[in-house]
Amino acid sequence: MDPLHQFQINPILQIIIGGFDVSFSNSALFMVIAVGLIYALLVHGMKGRALVPGRLQSLAEMFYEFVANMVRENAGHDARPYFPFVFSVFMFVLFGNMIGMIPYTFTFTSHIIVTFALAATVFVFVTILALVKHGLHFFTFFMPHGAPIALAPILIPIEVISYLMRPVSLSIRLFANMMAGHTMLKVFAGFTVLMISGLGAVGFLAGLVPVAINIALTGFEFLVAFLQAYVFTILTCLYIRDALELH
Repeated sequence: MDPLHQFQINPILQIIIGGFDVSFSNSALFMVIAVGLIYALLVHGMKGRALVPGRLQSLAEMFYEFVANMVRENAGHDARPYFPFVFSVFMFVLFGNMIGMIPYTFTFTSHIIVTFALAATVFVFVTILALVKHGLHFFTFFMPHGAPIALAPILIPIEVISYLMRPVSLSIRLFANMMAGHTMLKVFAGFTVLMISGLGAVGFLAGLVPVAINIALTGFEFLVAFLQAYVFTILTCLYIRDALELH
């Protein structure tokens, strides 16, 4: 049982355009499922807008308030127009992470190409936002305020490299945590099956220990899935604040 087999991308619908393979894969399928579930929660959950909310409405309102507070506290009041973007990023990453916790599903956030595309989208968005808001004054961001001009040849390249590394660090953090967590779960689960099947009744009793570990690891992985969506969104808010305030 290869623990990395669960990350293999398989084409479902073969599509070749201009010599490029743009097939509809299992990764794309679960992205569509994630968007569909988000749509169902937000649109159908808020359809009635009851004074006493039901379960779906309460969950939708909880997510809304959670992200709204995150934007307000970390990006500032001036970032309110960009709440829909931040909210979309959070929900997409969160649902992608959580769907991957269901057996026989696919965790598309465990692929660097997906997480880098998300991070690059955030990076391009905040860069365009800063250029539109500040114009050429945006480039002063790469020269720390109050620093001696003589240090500019050293500080500016460091700041530029640090800025360009944002999408790299943002994408690797999410991809690495999701991939490592699912690989660990697969290894421990396989170890449990081998113990139970190979040692009979003794193996069954001995297998209870790794089963308990698997349960604990699964709970921990659910926590990691939420925290990674939270961290990704927090950093997005901080980048938006940098773009608005240039500090």
